[in-house]
Parts: sequence; C-alpha cells; structure tokens
Amino acid sequence: MEKITSFTINHLKLLPGVYVSRKDMAGDTVVTTFDIRMARPNFEPVINTAELHAIEHLGATYLRNHGEFGDKVLYFGPMGCRTGFYLLLVGDYEPRDILPLVTGMFTFIRDFEGPVPGASARDCGNYLDLNLPMAKYIAGRFLDGTLSVIDEARLRYPEG
Repeated sequence: MEKITSFTINHLKLLPGVYVSRKDMAGDTVVTTFDIRMARPNFEPVINTAELHAIEHLGATYLRNHGEFGDKVLYFGPMGCRTGFYLLLVGDYEPRDILPLVTGMFTFIRDFEGPVPGASARDCGNYLDLNLPMAKYIAGRFLDGTLSVIDEARLRYPEG
C-alpha cells in the first residue's frame, strides 16, 4: 500500500502554522483541506484531549456561524496526533486566504466567556472532557506565537 499524502510530510521539520494539506475534487467542486498545526510535532507536548475538545466545540461554532465562510465549512476537527486541527472548506483556497478566518476563530476562543457550546450530555458524547481555561491559553499561545508572526515557512510544508 502507498503512504497517504499526510504521512509523506517531514514532521521533524514541520512548524506550527497554517498549511494546505490537500485539494480534492468532489464532482466539479474543489475541497481544500487545511492543516492548522498548533504544536511542533515530536518536539512540543501534544494538546490534551480536554482542551482539544473545547477548541473543537468553540472553533466549529465560530466557523459555522461565520458570515463569509459558514456555508463553506465541511469539517473542523482534531488530528489524531493531537498537534492541531483539520479544516475542510468548499473552494480552492490558499493559507493566506483564510488567515483572517483562523485568526478570528482563535481570538474568539481565547476571549470566550461562558458555557462551552454543546457542553451537555444531550448535545455531546463526552461533555465532561472539556477544559475551557486551557483551551483559551492554547488559543492565545497560537495567536501570539504563530499567527501574529506568520511567514512563508509557516504557510508551506517543508521540503524533504
């Protein structure tokens, strides 16, 4: 069997950033998958499940309610390795096209007050495993350490 594309990226060189993971055709429509990498793989600690889960709830809420992109969001969810998230959008996009969207989402998460949307037994399959304070901290760290200083090295996958 061939390796899937995401396993061909050199994770030893990958920095936190916003990358195009792949572009696929669904009929005659392009679907762009973004890799929103929040922790440096194999160098930094991974994101714990409770904060990952809170970021997922808040991020999905923000994205699906966004005026421009809300109807283009197919999926927002965590990577199995717990170093970031995948965002799938209908359309042919590059990382710079969505930087305002991603920055807005992480600002929303960092500044969020109140109950996490969907944090009830009725609405979520694991509603007790949410950590809003740490999710806010991690969102702020990603905003300050990556999104506010982003450059080409954090927008294009590393070579080799």
